[in-house]
Amino acid sequence: MILEVICIGSELLSGITLNSNAHWLAGQIVNAGGRLSRITVVGDELADISSAVKESLARNPYILITTGGLGATYDDMTLEGIAAALGRKTTIDQRAVEMLRKSYARRHLDYELDAVRLKMATIPDGSTPLENMVGSAPAVTAEIGGTRIFCLQGVPSEMQQVFNDHILPTIRKQIGHFVSREVNYQVTGVTEAMIAPALLKIVESNPREAVYLKTHPQGYGENNTPHIRAQVVSRGSDEEKVAKRLEAVTSTLRQEISKLGGKIEP
Repeated sequence: MILEVICIGSELLSGITLNSNAHWLAGQIVNAGGRLSRITVVGDELADISSAVKESLARNPYILITTGGLGATYDDMTLEGIAAALGRKTTIDQRAVEMLRKSYARRHLDYELDAVRLKMATIPDGSTPLENMVGSAPAVTAEIGGTRIFCLQGVPSEMQQVFNDHILPTIRKQIGHFVSREVNYQVTGVTEAMIAPALLKIVESNPREAVYLKTHPQGYGENNTPHIRAQVVSRGSDEEKVAKRLEAVTSTLRQEISKLGGKIEP
């Protein structure tokens, strides 16, 4: 299952806000067995949002997730951008209006549903609002061709709630049982270049989607000794096979590190 994410917000491009939503979503998707093929970041510009959505849909991912831009302010343009990409109009959706009313009542907020707040209930024609149990603005879902689009909030707690309630079950239903196991080693005396041929050999001898093997340079220590972190991930649907593969790969890796004169720190 291939997924893409589009993060929307000029604050993500200006250095004001760290894109923690992308980091969180990536971990959740991969750990559930999905394959996240691309994360795109665009600002609060209607043309940029629409263009990014069109480009993603042309690649036909199973699920396209957008984050941010669902609020009531002038620069919240995600749903307009989605509508433009799909060639649809936006209208006030009464289901979304009721969700807004319920969200305010749940939090004891006596807000009038004026034109500004109704912006959060104005969604692309043919789409469906998803209730926000944490904040105000509903999330929105739509289908086009073979792609399911989910428009999530930018506020992390709201985004995570909708993802857990609606997207994660979809992934798990499609993927089925999935297991991921990981180990990390702190290695001294070996550089990335030294270990690279061995890593390639290990990776090529295993199914591509079943093993992730990566080294992370961590600089040089005393006596100019190189330090790296070696990460090994085994994935699959069979827990026993995943465990055995992880054991075999880590055993081979340890042997290769030893042959190169490296040491694995406890």
